Amino acid sequence: MASDKANVSGITGRYATALFDLAKDAAAVDSVETDLLKLRSMLDGSDDFATFVSSPLYSRAEQVSSVAAVAGSADLHDLTQKFLGVLATNRRLNVLKGITRDFAALLSHHRGEVTASVTSPKALTKSQLSELEKQLKQAIGSSVTIDASVDASLLGGMVVKVGSRMVDSSIKTKLDNLAIAMKGVQ
Repeated sequence: MASDKANVSGITGRYATALFDLAKDAAAVDSVETDLLKLRSMLDGSDDFATFVSSPLYSRAEQVSSVAAVAGSADLHDLTQKFLGVLATNRRLNVLKGITRDFAALLSHHRGEVTASVTSPKALTKSQLSELEKQLKQAIGSSVTIDASVDASLLGGMVVKVGSRMVDSSIKTKLDNLAIAMKGVQ
């Protein structure tokens, strides 16, 4: 990877980098970003759509035609529609969620922002995300974009990752640490 790129790797990184470069060349970065946010929302909000993109049971032709219909009805930018067609043709729709994540990382890096991965036991409200973003910006000293996800097994608290740093204040981890400590007492 070139030094002006965020640290993305693997198949999702390669596809995200290709899409990002094409979007920059076409002056469509903002449009593609909006499209990928729509797609990420569709993946998170629709079990049927998530199953469709991840299932090997659908033929290449079925995926190509269905993804074209979805992209058209969602009014996605032409570049995004073509990109989805390439993913379907190459049988790579199953990595779409990772591509959206890596594209966001590339875009944040391009804008001079830092991306923080935040995992909580339930979805954070807009005000909670705003406050967290403000606190992280103060701690890090630069703009922060939050990539929020939910993991109910955390029970409470949250896990925040920024680059190679991680703060795990989840109740699950605290209970696990307590269990380890209690084993040493016996």
